[in-house]
Amino acid sequence: MAYKLLHASLVTAALLILFAEGGVAQLGTQQMPGSSNGSSSSGATSQNRSDAAAAMQSSALMMVPEDFAKLTLAPGFLLRLNVLDDVDTGGTFRIDQNGDIDVPILGTMHVAGGTVSQARAQIRKKLLDEQILKDPQVNLAVLEYTAPEVTIVGEVTSPGKYPLLAPRTLVDVLALAGGTTMTAGNEIQITRSGANVKPIPESLLVHYSRATDPDAVKQAIVNPGDTVLVKRAGIVYVLGAVIRPGGYVMQEEGTLSVLQAISLANGTALAAKTGTIYLLRRNGDGAEVDIALPYKKMIRGQTAEVQLQAKDVLYVPTSELKSIFSNGSAIMASAASASIYAVALH
Repeated sequence: MAYKLLHASLVTAALLILFAEGGVAQLGTQQMPGSSNGSSSSGATSQNRSDAAAAMQSSALMMVPEDFAKLTLAPGFLLRLNVLDDVDTGGTFRIDQNGDIDVPILGTMHVAGGTVSQARAQIRKKLLDEQILKDPQVNLAVLEYTAPEVTIVGEVTSPGKYPLLAPRTLVDVLALAGGTTMTAGNEIQITRSGANVKPIPESLLVHYSRATDPDAVKQAIVNPGDTVLVKRAGIVYVLGAVIRPGGYVMQEEGTLSVLQAISLANGTALAAKTGTIYLLRRNGDGAEVDIALPYKKMIRGQTAEVQLQAKDVLYVPTSELKSIFSNGSAIMASAASASIYAVALH
């Protein structure tokens, strides 16, 4: 009896599945209202795609850069000038390499370096000064523009050239290159592009610290065409009897003390001679000096800490007594192993 009930249930389920598939197939063959065949449906789909593409193109034309209103005119820009009641003055004008445009009646006018509104005011003023119009209505628009660039190099994630239409803060410009790297120092040099005609280019050195002084970066302004150089942080080398000898970056404020450097090296080793350590420093004239530092007194707070400079070498010497003890332990362990091995042979 149970077998018959199970068989009946399976047959019923199979019939339901067949009916469901038939309904789906029937719905799939129905035509949309207003269409006579599959080609019409395809035509409607193509029309929808065309409308979508047109809408996308329309929205793309409406998108302008955020700083377009602050755009500074430069050589290569194509301008369209319309003056009400004065057809002869209007037209399209390309800014030449000198930053000038040649306007009929008004002559040569220098417009590069200013905004569109400033150039419009300049044209209107000349129309008034020349007594050409009493109340000139001037309309000036940019038809084509060459995107000026800013060069970002040094310790940034993605160095290179990036479009920059108008002056922006240093924070925004660094964000274009993905921000600074872990080895970035606390100095950023901004070289002005407008000073390339001078014997010495004008530059601005910005000191900042990501930990305590972010306002210095926020207040610095970068102009189109400038070069931003993020300098690398100084490196201090900790060598000798430390757990992890190597070079360590002077991050944040660009300072690093003796105790901080040894702490970065995971402290002194067992065989370290901690009474006096040595600082090797190269002076400005290239001469090397060897400075003895009372490390143990620094730890106890009995003497002031010493601040390190970039490329300093901090050396922690090895205690002869501790070295003998450490080496002696290794020798005794080797001797014990050898003796055990000898007994096993005999």
